[in-house]
Amino acid sequence: VLNAGQAYVAEILTDLLTSTPECAAIWAPEGHILLEGERLHNPELGDALLRLAREGAEPFYRGDIAAAVCAWLRERGGSLTDADLAGYAAIEREPVKMAYRDREILTNPPPSAGGTLLAYALALLDRGPAPPTLRGVIEAMAAAQSERTPEFVEGLDQEGFLERFLATRLGSTTHISVIDLDGCACSATCTNGEGSGIVVPGTGIHLNNVMGEEDLNPLGFHRHPAGRRMPSMMAPSIVMREGEVELVLGSAGSNRIRSALLQTIVAVVDHGTAVRDAVYAPRVHFEDGVLFAEPGIDLQEIGSDATIVRFAARNLFFGGVQAAQRRAGRATGAGDPRRGGVAVGV
Repeated sequence: VLNAGQAYVAEILTDLLTSTPECAAIWAPEGHILLEGERLHNPELGDALLRLAREGAEPFYRGDIAAAVCAWLRERGGSLTDADLAGYAAIEREPVKMAYRDREILTNPPPSAGGTLLAYALALLDRGPAPPTLRGVIEAMAAAQSERTPEFVEGLDQEGFLERFLATRLGSTTHISVIDLDGCACSATCTNGEGSGIVVPGTGIHLNNVMGEEDLNPLGFHRHPAGRRMPSMMAPSIVMREGEVELVLGSAGSNRIRSALLQTIVAVVDHGTAVRDAVYAPRVHFEDGVLFAEPGIDLQEIGSDATIVRFAARNLFFGGVQAAQRRAGRATGAGDPRRGGVAVGV
């Protein structure tokens, strides 16, 4: 049964979710997009998830589900092949590690762009006084955004890029954060974009649109060579204090991921804010010369010459930070209300 937040997302994606008969049959079975309180039915996806639980990933990469996906796309001019799926493998990488104030930050390494740009913004703030001003945070956002040049995008896939990038300058989506009282922690972000509108018959699977997301293809579409890992703004992160895990966090929100995480880390580390208050606090985001702001932000220090877009209420545009904190022998968490997030203690 759709809640208010899910129904809002479905409404703003109506054109996409009704763009093919297969997708419309799921999201608009009565001729209108599903509303709050109405039930979403996708039994074929339920069957696929049960197979994932029983058989693991094999059917989805080298079995009958993979074959169905590739055949459906191939008949419609798609470029995904059986060999592409069969050749895919997850790669374990060392996280980005950087100092911020008296903490150590661990975040997503290249070829992800999000973790690199978050590390850069934090390093810029670390040069200045604590806590940083709002102007300082926005200037760090602007500096990070300005670095997304063609050379940056091309360099993400190169060995040693992160070290070279930071050295020369310093001399979305779903997320879950988990922590226990022993300090064992996990931060994981996954994405389906907003979906492509293409549902593969017999599987219930709504294919993602990562190849078509403009923020992941700043140089234009179909520019990445075959075999290259896609860049991403996803940046699951961990804040360490004196060698112990203090904060686990990540966010959805496309380009707003890095700004949402930046402000949450600054709130916890520089202002000593409790994790729930840090996640719930109003946010800003700076991109392409425009400052987007939620209500509750004092913008007087920004000046009247800035281009400002003011939101009337807290909005999912500003990401969805899910965070867990371990402090003074207690574990607490916060789910972002912007995207229906929840925190659960067990």
